Amino acid sequence: MYRDAPMPSKKKTPEPVAETSWTFFTNHSHVLLCLAADDSLRVRDLAEKVGITERAVLKILADLATGGVIERERDGRRNRYSVQFDAPLRHHLEAHRTVGDLVAAVHSGKRR
Repeated sequence: MYRDAPMPSKKKTPEPVAETSWTFFTNHSHVLLCLAADDSLRVRDLAEKVGITERAVLKILADLATGGVIERERDGRRNRYSVQFDAPLRHHLEAHRTVGDLVAAVHSGKRR
């Protein structure tokens, strides 16, 4: 080894943490909030807004429908989803609140 050759550095620069590494809400709540704002969104639109695949959106929509949080209605070749604002939130810590309370908390004062 030559004396002039630089020694390899053993320290690695830490990778910056991505801004989207975690969020306060789940993808389920993101899909729900998007539908509450615009019930005409297609699966493709929801996937793009939330940043997940269309397949993941379909699973979430099925979960929300099974849980009674949304209702699915056929409209020609499309499905329309209506949010059930009176449905209680599912976790015991927030079960005293409704879907409508969540939507109101997030969407109130939102500039369009």
